[in-house]
Amino acid sequence: MKLIIINGPNLNLLGKREPEIYGSQTFEDYFSSLQFKFKDIQLEYLQSNIEGELIDKIQEVGFDYDGIILNAAAYTHTSVGIGDAIKAVTTPVIEVHISNTFSREDFRHQSYISPVAKGVILGFGLQSYDLAIESFRKL
Repeated sequence: MKLIIINGPNLNLLGKREPEIYGSQTFEDYFSSLQFKFKDIQLEYLQSNIEGELIDKIQEVGFDYDGIILNAAAYTHTSVGIGDAIKAVTTPVIEVHISNTFSREDFRHQSYISPVAKGVILGFGLQSYDLAIESFRKL
């Protein structure tokens, strides 16, 4: 099985950014633990602060991979383009968020990804990614 985790803007600052919301672990350290835990799955990872790079990656892998785990971060609430990219590909996408976006500011309650995603996992901290990987295992 081949999965990719795609993270959007500011998630490169995990471990430093608002640790009361996002925790104190860097995503790189966490990703290493995912690779160790899910040795039977080929896991890849991309983080970008640039919307077009996220869309390019979705298009690149969106016909060949078994799944995309996408935390588009702030672009979740603003990017019609990312939503359209997901609609255009055949690889299933699970939308993931570290925090419970519904317990935060009102603008975070809108997602352009949820309507076109296979599912949504949010509010479980970094464990949200584990849950997404497990969901692909059970498909």
